[in-house]
Amino acid sequence: MAKKMTEEQARAYWHRNLSLMIKLLLVWFVVSYGCGILLVDELNQFRLGGYKLGFWFAQQGSIYTFVVLIFIYRWRMAVLDREFDVEED
Repeated sequence: MAKKMTEEQARAYWHRNLSLMIKLLLVWFVVSYGCGILLVDELNQFRLGGYKLGFWFAQQGSIYTFVVLIFIYRWRMAVLDREFDVEED
């Protein structure tokens, strides 16, 4: 059972959670917008699975990245929950 946190602990927990979310969303933004739109011409010089790399990032890469980021978020939140002693069984 999760213990009751003080207001200071809750604020620190929420700050760490938001920091993690911002970092992960920034990675997703760079991959989807940066690689799929801004850098598409440079990336299209290379091919992945027969497709131009810029096209691949726009169509598949951002989705794969998002799925990986979901697992990273779950893992890091489990660590954070243990650190603040609020993990659930």
